[in-house]
Amino acid sequence: MTTTSNTATNSAVQAHSPLDQKILEHFPGLVVRKDLTTELKQNAVVPTYVLEYLLGQHCATDDPTLIAEGLESVRRILAKHYVHRNQAELVKSTIKERGTHKVIDKLTVELNDKGGFYEVEFTNLGLKKVPIDVDFIKRYPKLLVGGIWAITDVEYELPTDPKASPWQISSVKPIQVAGVDHDEFLAARAKFSTDEWMDVLMQSVGFNPEFFSRRAKLLTLIRLIPYCERNYNLLELGPKGTGKSHIFAEFSPHGMLISGSEVTAPKLFVSNASGKIGLVGYWDCICFDEFAGKDKRVDKTLVDIMKNYMANRTFSRGIEQLSAEASMVFMGNTQKSVATMLKHSHFFEPLPDKYIDSAFIDRLHAFNPGWEVAPVRHELFCTGYGFVVDYIAEVLKHLRTEDYTGLYKPFFEISSEVSTRDQTGFEKTFSGLMKIIHPNGKASQEEIAELLEFAMECRRRVREQILRIDSTFKANDFIYRDLETGKAVTVLTPEEKQYPAFAGLRPLSTEGNEKAEPVPGEGGQPVASTNTSPVASDGAPLPASTVKDKVAPQPPEPSALKEHHLVVPENSKGWSYRRLFGDHLSGATGIIIRDPYIRAFHQIRNLVEFLRMVNEITPVGDEVTVHLITGSDHETMERQVEILGKVQDSFAGTSTPFSWEIDASPNFHARSLTTNTGWKITLDRGLDLFQRFESSPFNAAAAVQEARLTKGCEISYIAAKP
Repeated sequence: MTTTSNTATNSAVQAHSPLDQKILEHFPGLVVRKDLTTELKQNAVVPTYVLEYLLGQHCATDDPTLIAEGLESVRRILAKHYVHRNQAELVKSTIKERGTHKVIDKLTVELNDKGGFYEVEFTNLGLKKVPIDVDFIKRYPKLLVGGIWAITDVEYELPTDPKASPWQISSVKPIQVAGVDHDEFLAARAKFSTDEWMDVLMQSVGFNPEFFSRRAKLLTLIRLIPYCERNYNLLELGPKGTGKSHIFAEFSPHGMLISGSEVTAPKLFVSNASGKIGLVGYWDCICFDEFAGKDKRVDKTLVDIMKNYMANRTFSRGIEQLSAEASMVFMGNTQKSVATMLKHSHFFEPLPDKYIDSAFIDRLHAFNPGWEVAPVRHELFCTGYGFVVDYIAEVLKHLRTEDYTGLYKPFFEISSEVSTRDQTGFEKTFSGLMKIIHPNGKASQEEIAELLEFAMECRRRVREQILRIDSTFKANDFIYRDLETGKAVTVLTPEEKQYPAFAGLRPLSTEGNEKAEPVPGEGGQPVASTNTSPVASDGAPLPASTVKDKVAPQPPEPSALKEHHLVVPENSKGWSYRRLFGDHLSGATGIIIRDPYIRAFHQIRNLVEFLRMVNEITPVGDEVTVHLITGSDHETMERQVEILGKVQDSFAGTSTPFSWEIDASPNFHARSLTTNTGWKITLDRGLDLFQRFESSPFNAAAAVQEARLTKGCEISYIAAKP
């Protein structure tokens, strides 16, 4: 009861938020406090929309007493009816002894071809081949594809026919809201400003809007478009841990998250053998998680069918053409920095080779830059009120019938230079964002311009990267014009503005698009686009001070670097990793650190400072891999592994990707740095060169290595063969 009372107390505090009060006032019974979902989810492995359906029934209030009672009711329901896999036999016994029992479980149905009837499989309960009335199938066809979570009355009775199942289903109630009054929704939405509404949506997907800029909110909310826009194709690539698949895993009962390598053409589209329609016929949104990865096996036939479906909404079963409305979302992780991909390859590099196909990629309506999304941290999660996700999912589903693609046309026109496919792409993104943020279709000219420009940027990213893998595509600017003032705005992506020297490079795709090389121009130089200098969104040149390129250090001449031995005195200042190692590391693309004592907190902090130094001396767009070989002990290994894993994750996507391994050899003592340019630097203290210092943010030693006192040590610089 302690947890409940604390939760209720916190609820009273949260309800004092003006936005929370407003949500509760205008959407009574349709909201839930998001931290309650997090609290309950720790004990019940069920989708968020299942928990929030129950919480919406019992806890949609700001009254602490009612919330406490509602939480207890939800806990009782889950404890009594939710089926844990390890308690399946106990639940079966309960059903047998009582004759009937309600269970919360995921149901999947298949047709028994020989018997001509349908049979249910319970995911957690483990029951299979349980007969189910055809009326349930007609009412809930998704039982046949992927299954649904439901509250089901299961009965047990020994049949007279020994071949018949003793298990029977008397009722099925999908866990979802009964219905949505769209006019009431629009009337309530009108009570909120645009900023307030965006915050409501952010809270509804589980994030605290206070920690997100306006652009960061758009980068998050674009993930909702596949639920409200038919046949919308979205790609997002970025570092892992940014919550890319969160919305698609648990936000809506109308979406399905599958592994990108676990789908086949019959499962996704249609089985020619059985005539059974696949996932696209039953789901509004299909998200391919973990889509990136060169080692994944890909069916070329699937890619070809998918290209046709993404372009025309159709697929074939023999000679018959079928159509569907499911949106396609592709989520994957990147390992390299944006600058490295721009300088040496393209953003599609992480995808399986068969998907690096200009015809497939050109079907994408938007490329969401996942590298701009902050890694998910505890403080980013919402503790305020948001919609029961199933309610907002039903609202978005209703909006799929609307078409907002032309709502910008009274104010702006698109340049004739923009291709039809590009225009279709950003218009669908614009339409989706309008439905999400302005569902009544009404917005100010400034707000429409903001969404139009963001949508054009997301499609331009697709177009610009296609130009790097297929020389048959032509470059064109993305320009829209204000009909009233005549002012033209050229839309560029942020990475084009930040790295103008790399933005126009056009690598040539080899046969099969397996590898990209620069297209030589006159004199063997890379061919650059017309937009090679920094340009603002209005087409004006960008001040040089806003370009964030690092100045690439010039590696010293080989003759200037000689083998030598250095003694660093005890209690001296003025030393740093850059002074000691920078010259010898410049020009390397691979560094190995051998140090058996990267274990304690300060030792791993030294490692991070070393990685930062390498990052600083690496030219923009290049990459230096750093691999650590270290030791461990039983007392600290668990914590050491956890922290090194965090370091590896945090440097993924930078110009200094980091990896590590544990060497358990008892003879591992020597410490050194080895480069692939032929230098070996032996260190009698490893990276642990500095004495302890106060880690205050106001202490110079905390930020500047030269301000720290050193430990006495000796360093040898040895030239060896690479």
